[in-house]
Amino acid sequence: MTDTDYWARQRVIVTAGASGIGLQIARAYKAAGAQVHVCDILDDMLAATTAEGIPAAKCDVADMAAVDAFVAGAVAAMGGLDILVNNAGIAGPAAPLHQMDPDAWRRTFDVNVHGQFYTARAAIPHLKAAAAERGGASMVCMASVAGKYAFPLRSPYAASKAAVIAMARSLSVELGPEQIRVNAIAPGVVAGDRIRRVFTDRAAQKGISYDEMAAIALKAVSMKTMVEPDEIAALVMFLTSAAGRPISGQVMSICGGLEYTE
Repeated sequence: MTDTDYWARQRVIVTAGASGIGLQIARAYKAAGAQVHVCDILDDMLAATTAEGIPAAKCDVADMAAVDAFVAGAVAAMGGLDILVNNAGIAGPAAPLHQMDPDAWRRTFDVNVHGQFYTARAAIPHLKAAAAERGGASMVCMASVAGKYAFPLRSPYAASKAAVIAMARSLSVELGPEQIRVNAIAPGVVAGDRIRRVFTDRAAQKGISYDEMAAIALKAVSMKTMVEPDEIAALVMFLTSAAGRPISGQVMSICGGLEYTE
């Protein structure tokens, strides 16, 4: 089977797929020839994504009923599901733990952890059906290097991404016997609007400038560069490709050699 034949058979869901990393992932699948459906929460971005020829539906992944409806609709439209990219997540607040807004903490977990749980829960029966019919299926959970290292002033984000890593590893053991591979991706400093907001918040907390905050963040990166969203998309594509078949239960860092955070 050629790569073209392989991707033409794949049916893909990408959460938070109408902007940022998720949109780049959705575009990569579409360009390869796969069917792909995405969800997001912003109407203008959903409309723009639909205009690109990528079916998009409004869905807050923190709402289990909304997730169930989205997954059911996408699966019905595509005739099944082979790949889930559990991408949705938010940056959460930046503050010392003792000053953290409890509602902001809960919202971070509602999206980053519970949202991935709800989506995986809805998708797994369909992934099992695809694996039984076609010999395999796959899931990628978007984590972060923040789930592996200390991340001061961002404890809810770091804790939530550590939970994603643990969930992905557990799912890889649960689903492996059915030839469903599950991996987590741990990006480092990713170029885009989100990191600009994060650097702005952390700079304010530290009482330094945005440029000083960016320099601190990249000091721990051996390549001294940010990761581009399309580079993350390429890794997702590899893990869910035929070449990625024996890879499961892994946390794949894509960070330019980040060794710690400040």
